Amino acid sequence: MSHFFAYLEKMRFIKRWGLMRNTCEENIQEHSYQVATIAHALAMIRRKVFDRPVDIEKVLVCALYHDVSEVITGDLATPIKTFNPRISEVFGELEEMANRRLIGMVPEELKGEYESLLLPDPDDSDSWELVRAADRISSYIKCIAEIKMGNSEFSKAIETVRKKVEDLDLPEADYFVEKFIPSFSLTLDELN
Repeated sequence: MSHFFAYLEKMRFIKRWGLMRNTCEENIQEHSYQVATIAHALAMIRRKVFDRPVDIEKVLVCALYHDVSEVITGDLATPIKTFNPRISEVFGELEEMANRRLIGMVPEELKGEYESLLLPDPDDSDSWELVRAADRISSYIKCIAEIKMGNSEFSKAIETVRKKVEDLDLPEADYFVEKFIPSFSLTLDELN
C-alpha cells in the first residue's frame, strides 16, 4: 500500500501567504496548478517565440510537483526562508528530506520516476529555471489580485515580487508579463 497520493491530497489544506491577511485564501494545490499552467506557457514561449529547445512535458510535470514537500514541512513564508543564508540552507535540506520521505512512499518500481521530479537534477537547470520563474509570476499574480481587492497588506509584496520577476532576466518571463499580466488588473466586464 502506498500513501503517496493520500499525502498529495493534503496539499489543499496547506495555506499560502500565512503571515499576511488575504482577501482570498490560496492553498498549495491551487498554486501548483497555476504554476504548472504558467510554466507550460513559458516553455512554449521558449520553443515557439525564442526558438530554443525545451522539454515542455518535463517542465509541466516538475511544476505540478514543485511544492509537494510542503505537505510535510508546511508553507514557510519567503521572508523567513530567506532571512539569512543558513536558514535558506537548512530549509533546503528540510525540503529534500520531505521529498525523500514522499519518494519512500512510492512503489519500488516507480521510485526512479518520482526521484527525477522531486529531487531536482542540477544538470536540468533549464526546466527548473522555468518552474522558478512561473512560481514568481504566480506570486506576482496573487499580489495583483490582493491589491485589486483593496488589500494594502500586499502593497510592499507586489513591489518586491515584481522586482524578483524582472530580476530573472529571462526573456520568456518578460514576454509572459508583457502579453498576459495586464489582463489580471481588469474586471470581468473589461475582459469581455
